[in-house]
Amino acid sequence: MAKKAILVLADGSVYEGHTFGAEVRGYGEVVFNTSMTGYQEILTDPSYAGQIVVLTYPLIGNYGINPDDIESKRIQVRGFVVREDCDKPSHWQSTGTLTEYLKKAGIPGIGGVDTRSITRRLRSVGVMMGTITSDETAEEALQRLKSMPRYDDVDFVKGVSTESPYLWNPPSQSDLAGKYHIVVVDGGLKYNILRILRGMDCKVTAVPCTASAEEILALKPDGIVLSPGPGDPALLDYMVKNVKELVGRKPIMGICLGHQLLGRAFGADTFKLKFGHRGANHPVRDLRTGRVYITAQNHGYAVDGDGLRDGMEVSQINLNDQTVEGLQHRELPIFSIQYHSEASPGPRDNVYLFRQFLEMVKGE
Repeated sequence: MAKKAILVLADGSVYEGHTFGAEVRGYGEVVFNTSMTGYQEILTDPSYAGQIVVLTYPLIGNYGINPDDIESKRIQVRGFVVREDCDKPSHWQSTGTLTEYLKKAGIPGIGGVDTRSITRRLRSVGVMMGTITSDETAEEALQRLKSMPRYDDVDFVKGVSTESPYLWNPPSQSDLAGKYHIVVVDGGLKYNILRILRGMDCKVTAVPCTASAEEILALKPDGIVLSPGPGDPALLDYMVKNVKELVGRKPIMGICLGHQLLGRAFGADTFKLKFGHRGANHPVRDLRTGRVYITAQNHGYAVDGDGLRDGMEVSQINLNDQTVEGLQHRELPIFSIQYHSEASPGPRDNVYLFRQFLEMVKGE
């Protein structure tokens, strides 16, 4: 029999369920994701560092775990909350169960909870800190939660970024050469960004978030990608400084956190959303063409377009809440998107943006 567990939110809300994964305490900002598939990609997405993720889809773990759907070097979430955790997966690629995967990584899960109720709570009140525990009362857990640091006060990027530069070259692709050399600044990248660029015949180098503009340019890149990542971009002035120094030197594409860094580099502020955008079905309109794209998203902060200057302008908006989803420079080869063109999980409709970036690189 599974052990009883509780999820306690900072406002005192308590949700009862059972443990799966590691029987340890988990603590972080509690957020929800509306994707119907892709739980392994979600678990390994560095943008979820410091967070406990609630999945709104009711059955999780049904297709098991496989080595092909990993998006970073480890599980990044601090806790996992589901309605029903499946311990008998059925899929030809499966090499293990979800609970085994979490247990090996030391990450707690709680199953059997009313995820609809939790999601409604977060949508009405906003995301908040929370903890998963199986060895405390709700009162004890709440007191401990009050003494822990807030999500917004921590720079999670340095914890998920690579420690040293590396060349992305999967074993199946032994040729290190490529038409273009793309340097990806790792603020919390998903491997699929590197896979896609490599598949487009690019040589791809990932560098730490702390790499200076001089160090990046010394690699002689043809273009630079600013990756997604976790946390509040207002804490990342050291990255914004480097972005400013790269502007005008090479073509730049920003994705999610990279988009926010570009926004701040061009004078805009960023702000926290009430409950963020996390899922695989967010509609975004391109203001130049009027076309609507269905996008994969995972972010809790947005760019305030009113402060943009020096030629940067809003190019795309979210149709659900009218927030900024894209930026484009009027003269320089620079653009950014708030959503995930690399998907994983989510629709692959927006992979074309990497081709658009490479056209910029080609035309430099």
